[in-house]
Amino acid sequence: MNEKTHGGWLKVVGLGPGAEALITPEVSVALAEATDVVGYVPYVERVAPRPGLVRHGSDNREEIRRAEAALQLAAEGHRVVVVSSGDPGVFAMAAALFEALEAGEAEWRALDIQVLPGISAMLAASARLGAPLGHDFCCINLSDNLKPRALIERRLRLAAEADFAMAFYNPRSRARPEGFERALEVLREACGPERLIMFARAVATPEESLRVTTLGEATAEMADMRTLVLVGSSQTRRIPRSTVGVPWVYTPRSVS
Repeated sequence: MNEKTHGGWLKVVGLGPGAEALITPEVSVALAEATDVVGYVPYVERVAPRPGLVRHGSDNREEIRRAEAALQLAAEGHRVVVVSSGDPGVFAMAAALFEALEAGEAEWRALDIQVLPGISAMLAASARLGAPLGHDFCCINLSDNLKPRALIERRLRLAAEADFAMAFYNPRSRARPEGFERALEVLREACGPERLIMFARAVATPEESLRVTTLGEATAEMADMRTLVLVGSSQTRRIPRSTVGVPWVYTPRSVS
């Protein structure tokens, strides 16, 4: 039987971008103490099975139902960990959990709930490339599942006008491949063809690949849903390496 205690709790955690070494010690302790792990199937499968642990995997786009199930398990005395990749507060399960909490059962608000940070794909990609987010930057989810395409384009233009470096999640899905092509068009219009753009695919996994190019040379096919895209500000620079590999990219701390 699954072990339960009267003092159930719920922790929303980030598993980092891929490598086990990038899971924080705090998250590892929570997983070791959990009776139940809840999350999207590929993320749940990153948690090794063991006696006393029940893994509850569900499909993508089931975030609210997943959060409600986790809250109910905790209310019944289970020690529940809700897993996300990267950081749970960056386009992940923490916000969904609190949406469900606000709309859900009154008793859920008395639960012991914690959000444990993880290393986001954005920060892992930036580290692999150097320091492209070394000055002011913004982060935008390019998926139009939960917001209109017109709003995404407006935010892209305003971010470019403010001369932020930018990080993009979910750039190009198989269902809507044209969305990222349009995003590139907007960025070329606002930033010009020489602006640096970086593609970091499957960071911190054996399939990792990095590419540094310009908006003028970039194509939509360079990205998929496993790719984190970074666009530099007007100040962002690249330093060729003396050995084989992509150049270092960084954004200076001060504006010239």
